[in-house]
Amino acid sequence: MRTRAATSIAIALLIAMAAASLLILAYGQSPGHVYAVLLGHTWGDRYGLGQVLFKSTPLIFTGLAVAVAFQAGLFNIGAEGQLLVGGLAMALVGARCGGLPAPLAIGLCLAAGALAGAALGALPGWLRARFGAHEVINTIMLNFIAQALALWLGRRFFFVEQTVHTPAIADCARLPALGLAGSAASVGFALALLAAIAVHGLMRHTRLGFELRALGQSATAAAAGGVAIGRAIVVAMALSGGLAGLVGAGTVLGYKGYYEEGIASGSGFMGIAVALLGRNRPLWIVPAALLFGTLAHGGLAVNALVPKEIVEVIQAIVILAIAASSSDLQRLAAQGQR
Repeated sequence: MRTRAATSIAIALLIAMAAASLLILAYGQSPGHVYAVLLGHTWGDRYGLGQVLFKSTPLIFTGLAVAVAFQAGLFNIGAEGQLLVGGLAMALVGARCGGLPAPLAIGLCLAAGALAGAALGALPGWLRARFGAHEVINTIMLNFIAQALALWLGRRFFFVEQTVHTPAIADCARLPALGLAGSAASVGFALALLAAIAVHGLMRHTRLGFELRALGQSATAAAAGGVAIGRAIVVAMALSGGLAGLVGAGTVLGYKGYYEEGIASGSGFMGIAVALLGRNRPLWIVPAALLFGTLAHGGLAVNALVPKEIVEVIQAIVILAIAASSSDLQRLAAQGQR
C-alpha cells in the first residue's frame, strides 16, 4: 500500500516536471538551468531556505487539519476561516501577556488559537452529526462568515487606528527567529514538526485515533464496534479546526508579531493539496509542505528567466494528478453520492 502511494506521488511529480519542462523550452530557456536557479535560491541559500521553511509552516498545519478530517471520512474546506479566527485570538491574547514568562505567554497564545479554530471547526461537525448537513457546504460558508466577522471585529474593536492590524503582541509571546540570514522563519516551523509527530501518534497509537480512522473506513462498522458516531464527527472536525487555528504560530507569533487582515491567505485551500500529496499521513505532509514552500519561494527566484506562473502550473498538475489517484477522495465522493 505504501509502495503504491509512493509510486503515484513520484509519477505525479514526474508528470508535473515534464509539463513544466515543455513550457520552459517553449519560452526559450533551458529546463535544467531554470531548475538549478530555483533550487539554488531555495535550498542552496540561507535566506531562501528560511523563506521555504516560513512558507511551509502554515501548510503543515493546514495539511494536518485536512488530513485528520479526511481520515475520519470528512472533508474540511474551512481551514481558511479557522486560521483567521485562530490568528486573531492569538494576537489578542498575545497583546495582553506582557510580564508573563515566555513559555507561559506562548502557551496561552497557542491555546487561544487552537481553541478558536476548534470552536469554528466543531460547528459544522455538530451540524453534520445532528442534522446530517454536509460539512463541505458548511465549512465553505463559514469561511466567508469568519472572514467577515474577523474583519468587522478588528475594525470595530481591535485594529490600530488607520491600519488593518492589531497592536503588537508582547515580546514574551514572540517566537524566536531561526536566524537564517534575516528570513521570516521562526520556531513556528519546529512547532509544526511537533504537531505532525503528535498527530501521527494520536491517529496511530490512541483509542481516539482508532475510532476516527474506523469512522473514515465505514461509519456502519464503526458504530457496530461501539464508536459514538456523532461524538467522533464533532471531535474530528474540532481537532481539524484546532490544527488550522495554529497557523498563527508562524505568522502572528513569529514573523509579523500581530494579526493582519488577510494573513496567511490561501494557506487553508493549499492545505488540501498538501494533504493529498502527503496521502493524509501526518509525517508525509511535512515533505509535501516543503515541496510547495519551495515552489512558492522558488517561483520568485526564476521570475527573471520564465514567468512564475510556470511554477504554479507545476503545483496545479501535481494537485490534479494526485487527486485523480486519491482513494480518499474517491471514497468521500462515493459517500456523498449515497
